[in-house]
Amino acid sequence: MMMAVLSSFWRDQRGVAGAEMALMTPLLLILMFAPMELGNFYWSQHKISKGVRDASRYAARLPFAVFEDYECGDEIADAAIATPIKNLALSGAINGGTAKIQDWDLDDVAIFKICRDQALDGSGDNFVNTGIYTGVANAPIVRVEAVVTYPSLFESLGFDATDIQMTAHSESAVMGL
Repeated sequence: MMMAVLSSFWRDQRGVAGAEMALMTPLLLILMFAPMELGNFYWSQHKISKGVRDASRYAARLPFAVFEDYECGDEIADAAIATPIKNLALSGAINGGTAKIQDWDLDDVAIFKICRDQALDGSGDNFVNTGIYTGVANAPIVRVEAVVTYPSLFESLGFDATDIQMTAHSESAVMGL
């Protein structure tokens, strides 16, 4: 009797398509939405990199006098100097505006004065101190950095990306123009 019931159960084809669909749906959803999430990640990273690059170029055109009060490696903390640079990185406008990335704010951007007073090999022989850098002991270089938490497309569906950090940095030699 028991064998007949089991044999009948194994031969029954009703509901097979529903069971197969239930097994395949998660895989199909991943294959459909993962490329969108990955594309959003790369697009967001590109916007951050471009913003930081634009901000460092802008900061490099500031006069040498702006950087004289800072030692090599110091963060530029003066709001009158830093805020327009940070605004440019975040929104593309010196006066500020809507951030290019959700939840990206001024605190996520840092600006540093770094100096290259010697060659990377430590010898100091290859340091260029000609042109606009003639007579400048520690030619200033401005470094703009950003660390932003990735805003996932599917955060509302439970995809937790709060531990994914996007970073970018850019350096430009101060030209003092």
